Amino acid sequence: MAKIALFGAAGAIGRSLVDALQQRGESYRVVGRDRSRLEKAFGGDPKAEIVTWNPDDPASVRAAARGVETILYLVGVPYNHFELHPPTMLKTLDGAIAEGVKRILLIGTVYPYGTPVTEKVTEDHPRNPTTFKGRMRKEQEELLLAADAAGKIEGVILRLPDFYGPGVEASFLDGAFKAAVEGTTANMLGPIDTPHEFVFVPDVGPVALDLAAKPEARGRWWNLAGAGVTTQRQMAEMAFAATGKKMKLRVAGKTMVRVMGLFNPLMRELVEMHYLQTTPVLLDDTALTSLLGGVRKTPYEEGVRRSVEALQGART
Repeated sequence: MAKIALFGAAGAIGRSLVDALQQRGESYRVVGRDRSRLEKAFGGDPKAEIVTWNPDDPASVRAAARGVETILYLVGVPYNHFELHPPTMLKTLDGAIAEGVKRILLIGTVYPYGTPVTEKVTEDHPRNPTTFKGRMRKEQEELLLAADAAGKIEGVILRLPDFYGPGVEASFLDGAFKAAVEGTTANMLGPIDTPHEFVFVPDVGPVALDLAAKPEARGRWWNLAGAGVTTQRQMAEMAFAATGKKMKLRVAGKTMVRVMGLFNPLMRELVEMHYLQTTPVLLDDTALTSLLGGVRKTPYEEGVRRSVEALQGART
């Protein structure tokens, strides 16, 4: 029986975790709401156990958690319903604790830090979210950390900045990559020359698995930084250089995003998070790399090339 379960497995980070598990020859359970989506993604792997769940049904949560030792928590909610993050975590915790699950590793975000007060953000930086989404993510984290402090379950958080990679559509860079392949104009959210960092999604899986296996990691959060400081413009330049197409950009500032939000719900939700474009959170992951003895980070040029090549392959 699988000892590791991925709750919310069907997204990009879930794919990275599964790739890492496959490379290590480990069995695993994938848990999600849509069985057909899980079957499409993981049905061809004999080491994958596919389980559907309903987070609002305690019996369903317990069944999804039954028999596993570690839950890797990747559960997403609609971007305009972040209020669902805390109750969904609480329901998962209740079911996992009832089933004797040993630990939960949450894939977190930089949102709880709020506006950075230092150039580089370590784990000691205050969590002072200035947005609703940040407050909901912080509340989600507090539930897990409180359960850990009470000795009910081990809780650990891996905090990621923005990410990108092959097949990752939920990225600020996806439009630039597609435009580079198609030779069209890239729509980007500006400003695009602000220092920024991105994590290459395939790099996340090994780090998460290694962190979950460290008993001393429990009860706190750990930063995973990108492969250095870059900008959105530089990433777009790499993408267009990789395809040999002339770079054409269309950049929307906060005012334009607000206007687009009148017609596009996603754009409307991005307005409150726009501070990340002007005062981005640049992570210091010295603590994590020291704990794990080093972390593999794909250089940006290589990551962009692989992302573009994946799009080119999908078009043939």
